[in-house]
Amino acid sequence: MRLIMLDTETTGLSPQNGDKMVEIGAIEVNNRDMQQTRTFHKFINPGRSIPDVVVRIHGIDDARVKNEPSFKDIAQDFLDFIQGGTLVIHNAPFDLGFIMAELEECGLPNIHDIDVIDTLEMAKKQFPRQRNNLDALCDRFEIERGHRELHGALLDSELLGEVYLAMTGGRQFSLGMDLGVKPASEFVQMANAREQRTEQSETAALIRRAAVQVRDEDVEMHEKLMQRIAKESSVTPLWKED
Repeated sequence: MRLIMLDTETTGLSPQNGDKMVEIGAIEVNNRDMQQTRTFHKFINPGRSIPDVVVRIHGIDDARVKNEPSFKDIAQDFLDFIQGGTLVIHNAPFDLGFIMAELEECGLPNIHDIDVIDTLEMAKKQFPRQRNNLDALCDRFEIERGHRELHGALLDSELLGEVYLAMTGGRQFSLGMDLGVKPASEFVQMANAREQRTEQSETAALIRRAAVQVRDEDVEMHEKLMQRIAKESSVTPLWKED
């Protein structure tokens, strides 16, 4: 399995409120080996100001991304990098929400069908009622993180890789473990998909309704009304045209 550890940094918490990505980092892991990997790492100009409260978390300010490319400029390279892989993300709905929203905004192919493993979901099953953020998991598995002063997408992806391997048996993978691999669409439902499902639900409800029984007097009243409209408009009604 070709695994891709992935993390993003953003301007805020919600792409629906206009927040954007400012950094994306991904590390490829083949054969559960963290020593020989390929990486994808980009800073991104979000086209909007980065709030100070967020800068204090990841250290990326407006000056840092002023001359960086937009997501649209690097999106295809990102899609090429993750193609054929399984994404491993800690709290997948958050990162996928931003990635899928920006892909949709750019008019590029989305990643609804790509396989995803959410390590936060895994951790909650393995360690219920405990702190399961990335820092807590690093401490639990004695993974060194002392060199990290601020969050960073590529560094967090590296730490995530170490955590994932530790959670799944290290170099000796446990075949009986439920990884919870799901398509990205099960973590994030885009607005257009929600609208389509709503329409399908409404159509299904209409189809299930009992047929309306029309009385003979209703038909007669309707025909008289149509004749009256035709007479008063002095034109041939569309419903009378051959």
